[in-house]
Amino acid sequence: MNYYTLQINPNLMFLQKRLYVIFCICALNAIFTLSCSGDTKNTPINMISTTNKYDTATFGAGCFWCVEAQFQMLTGVISVTSGYSGGKIKNPSYKEVCSGTTGHAEVCQIVYDPAIISYDKLLAAFWQTHDPTQLNRQDNDIGTQYRSVIFYHNDQQKELAEKYKKQLNESKVWDKPVVTEISPFVNFYKAEDYHQNYYNQNGEEPYCKYVIQPKVEKFKKVFQK
Repeated sequence: MNYYTLQINPNLMFLQKRLYVIFCICALNAIFTLSCSGDTKNTPINMISTTNKYDTATFGAGCFWCVEAQFQMLTGVISVTSGYSGGKIKNPSYKEVCSGTTGHAEVCQIVYDPAIISYDKLLAAFWQTHDPTQLNRQDNDIGTQYRSVIFYHNDQQKELAEKYKKQLNESKVWDKPVVTEISPFVNFYKAEDYHQNYYNQNGEEPYCKYVIQPKVEKFKKVFQK
């Protein structure tokens, strides 16, 4: 697997608007300081079991296959697990979540090393992965399960997410306001095994080739090697 660091390529003018997202977030670093800190159901994961040096972020940005494929490329990301958060029933199946009645969002649980990549840089990547102005959808994926959402694990993550969202809206990076939900993390249910590492294992499937691959290639151009 190839990994990519968060370095912006200034020559890609056609990505100017999206690069401005990164610019806004990086500029805020001077103001807000981070302390580097088959179809079977699964049991809930309330906290990822890691050593003390790792932290966890939970993001929803549309289809978790797309989000997973992009975050897997970042240096400092230890693991990315696709699953469900924010709903009202325990241990939901993919079919139940897709019904739009459980309240869950498709999310990725990201374990990362804050000594290598900080939470604010993960936020920069998060807002690059999707269009956060679309309410309860991403392109042709429609429903509350595809909503843009940040489930924060502590007060520091909450403060950063809220302040960066406010700054993005005040800067009018997009023509419409950012509608990303920012909510406390409660639990995470790992998705069925066939959802894990989906793009890497199913790259020749039409959805991977025509939906995920263009997003991955665009992501590479912004967060170049």
